[in-house]
Amino acid sequence: MIKVGITGGETKVAGEIIRLLINHPDVDLRWVQTDVHEGLKVSEIHQGLIGECDMAVQSAADWGAIDVVFNCRHTGSSRQYMEGASIPENVKIIDLSGDYRKNFEETGYVYGLPELNRKLMVRGATKVSNPGAFATAIELALLPLAKNLLINSPIHVAAVSGDPTLADNIKLYKPLQHSHAEEVAATLKSLQNSFNSPIYLVPMLGSFSRGLIAAVYLDCPLSLEDIRKLYDDYYSDHGFTFVADKQVDMKDVANTNKCILHLQKDGNRLLVTSVIDSMLKGSAGTAVHNMNLLFGLHERTGLALKPSAL
Repeated sequence: MIKVGITGGETKVAGEIIRLLINHPDVDLRWVQTDVHEGLKVSEIHQGLIGECDMAVQSAADWGAIDVVFNCRHTGSSRQYMEGASIPENVKIIDLSGDYRKNFEETGYVYGLPELNRKLMVRGATKVSNPGAFATAIELALLPLAKNLLINSPIHVAAVSGDPTLADNIKLYKPLQHSHAEEVAATLKSLQNSFNSPIYLVPMLGSFSRGLIAAVYLDCPLSLEDIRKLYDDYYSDHGFTFVADKQVDMKDVANTNKCILHLQKDGNRLLVTSVIDSMLKGSAGTAVHNMNLLFGLHERTGLALKPSAL
């Protein structure tokens, strides 16, 4: 059994990870740490876990009791906390903040997009930095093109992610300035060294609880049939990303760790629609996927989730 600890246990992503881990056949959840709410039960913080997890949260992390930690602290505080902790070398780290998504050679972290870096995680990585949700959806829409050196024009992205605090509303979220554009650019360049195209990302937040849809378009000279073959080949041995024949929407992936893509051409322009569950494939699900890879498990273990589409 993999002995697991979670720090930043009060965050939404921590609650989502707990929901996955308590049903994972190879996990022993040892502790959930938080700087607040000491002594409360996990189910008092994440009420949906009533009847599922009666563990009390704790203020101190017991590093010697675990094999891996999910660091769920917010971007900006995560790195300071981790660098001040006395973490044994044998404890693997999966960080869900944005604090380790740069300078990988310096930090020793691997960028945790399984469809890009699965081999690195299987072959001995010990520290993983989880991708951002917008970046995940966009990168999965573009990886097959980058691998085949086909991204040679500006990339335009309009994307909407769920925000349960909004009611009957939608708003722009850091348009043309979102940090995930830089994250995407670095990922694409790791596959296509010649990549230097601008990325025009317009993210939005919508009044729904979970899900993310990204419409990604750029120029591509290949026929739709040839492009589809590149995508099918790239994702043929990946267990969570698929290409659909029909247009997709968020309900196709809600409550799953899947990404579903749809390809469409208009003249020389290629449109790739990418849908994910922002809390699962865009966050907690990929984190558990990464844990499976770090410990040599089948990548779908604990992630065979029921889609909620009717």
